[in-house]
Amino acid sequence: MTKKKVIVMGKGSLAIKIANWFLNSRQYQLVGLVPVVPEPAWSDSLITWAKNKGIFYITSGDYQDIPGTESRGWCIDLVFSVFYDKIIETDFISRCKQILNLHNGPLPKYRGVRPINWALKNGEKEHGVTIHEITGQIDAGPIITQIKFPIDPQVDEVIDVYNRSLEYGWKLFCQTMPRLDKIKPMPQDDLLSSYYSHKDIKKLAERKDFSRKDSLNNMRS
Repeated sequence: MTKKKVIVMGKGSLAIKIANWFLNSRQYQLVGLVPVVPEPAWSDSLITWAKNKGIFYITSGDYQDIPGTESRGWCIDLVFSVFYDKIIETDFISRCKQILNLHNGPLPKYRGVRPINWALKNGEKEHGVTIHEITGQIDAGPIITQIKFPIDPQVDEVIDVYNRSLEYGWKLFCQTMPRLDKIKPMPQDDLLSSYYSHKDIKKLAERKDFSRKDSLNNMRS
């Protein structure tokens, strides 16, 4: 059986676990990585993992530097994004047989940046993780699978929900991949959507960072 070629984009421990899953898969061949560059100091290093495993990666962190993409005949079976930080252009999307994103929010709600921060800021009682197709619109592609879990804005810090979302994200990925070819993607309902950009981050106030204490200290400094 010919393996499907896959590229993983992103950062952190979840991206590493997903890349490692593809590396050991009988169905997929991990042909390269596109890390977030520079990598956040607080997260596990996908680049270090790639070096240790001898996996090719794009040093610039820019998906447009993937070798061969300038050729019209270039094509890849699957691209899987895990918290990648660049907007993917439609020309690249069109040359992927399938391109998916794992988003830290219960789409169509909380499209865009810092979905966990906004969910806590808005007093939500539940949050979620979504695997969806990447399209020309940010976080608006058809949903493959989704999982939701309870949160408590009175008690939870962003870091608490973030760590929980990594656990649920990994479970969702593991449950999704064996049946990916059988799943019919479901279009998102734009009437239920919400979106936040980098321009909105200041409005997060005490929910801007991983904890309210950190945010308050940063606002005072």
